[in-house]
Amino acid sequence: MLQTISDWLQSTALSRAFISQGAWSWPLSESIHFIGLCLLIGSVGLVDLRLLGLARGIPFSAIHKLIPLGVAGFLANMLTGSLFVVGDADQYIFNDAFRFKMLFMLVAGINVLFFYSTAFEKTRLLGPDAEVPVNVKLMAGISLFCWIAIICAGRLITFYRP
Repeated sequence: MLQTISDWLQSTALSRAFISQGAWSWPLSESIHFIGLCLLIGSVGLVDLRLLGLARGIPFSAIHKLIPLGVAGFLANMLTGSLFVVGDADQYIFNDAFRFKMLFMLVAGINVLFFYSTAFEKTRLLGPDAEVPVNVKLMAGISLFCWIAIICAGRLITFYRP
């Protein structure tokens, strides 16, 4: 089943176009992926660290204004990451590091949905030096752990090629 999916992805026009651009398509996509990662971790990581107690003098609402940059970074990473998978499906689909990366992305996604559906409204009202509830700290810790794991797993993809 996975081999069929991999073969199909690599036979698509998008895959052929991405690979045929040769010298520029992959490095340009890697650069955009890295910039997206910086935007994502720079904003979401800062929000998580604030919720964990760092920079307590800054109101949560002020730091939360950076989240649109994180969303933009995530979208850039989804686009370029999808190109990587389509461009060289075998390297990703059969790679345990890639599977762990996807697992941690799933956990991070569930965690952020849980945060925004249960705790965000109370959290956004926190002023400077306000104590963050334990459940919110737990969600921030899970988020930070997941994004670090995603980075590590993503880096390991090239070392564990099938």
